[in-house]
Amino acid sequence: MIRDLPELRDRAPVFADRAAAGAALAALLEGYRASDALVLAIPAGGVPVAAEIAARLGLELDVAPVSKMLLPWTTESGFGAVAFDGSVWMDPEDPRRLGLSQAQVEHALAQARAKVGRRLEQLRARRSGYALKGRTAIVVDDGIAAGSTMRAAVAALRKLAPARVVIAVPTGGARSVEALAAIAEEVCCANLRRGASFAVADAYGRWYDVDEDEVAAILAGARTTA
Repeated sequence: MIRDLPELRDRAPVFADRAAAGAALAALLEGYRASDALVLAIPAGGVPVAAEIAARLGLELDVAPVSKMLLPWTTESGFGAVAFDGSVWMDPEDPRRLGLSQAQVEHALAQARAKVGRRLEQLRARRSGYALKGRTAIVVDDGIAAGSTMRAAVAALRKLAPARVVIAVPTGGARSVEALAAIAEEVCCANLRRGASFAVADAYGRWYDVDEDEVAAILAGARTTA
């Protein structure tokens, strides 16, 4: 099931910043208020969004580090992703389609694994595992373009036996959102956009790269899991 805000469809920009985006998503997620649902942010950009959702709905907040396997010629686009448990999601056809060598794939994989490991240490150093069995997992990022990061996150979380997986993003390309609806019980996307081109940043009036210091500060002030 996909739920969005009809008044925001195919518009950009629509959010002042990530906190405003989280407020819009909280309205779509109202049914989970004060429940046992766990809000899981994909750092770094998903953390300000998720923190706003958790604060507004009285839910616990945690992070689920995932990193894209980046293409050699860009720092933005990827062809797969590594999740917090070390598992990898990748379309097996992508390396061939993109003309990537085995060495390039292995390099991207090693970099992604290192990034995930660093974020686990920095953001979850005192915790191990996730108490998700029988609970709802609300997985949050600041947007969905291709969707590989979210696919990796959901696949890893499924192993922890949650009752439901809900994908929650402020903005997303319609084709990617529709594809992700097949792997989650619910997808909440406030700003659903169709069209040949899509960029997450276009949905925001203020867009910037969230650094790890900001993430740590947000988590320090939130209701997090023990």
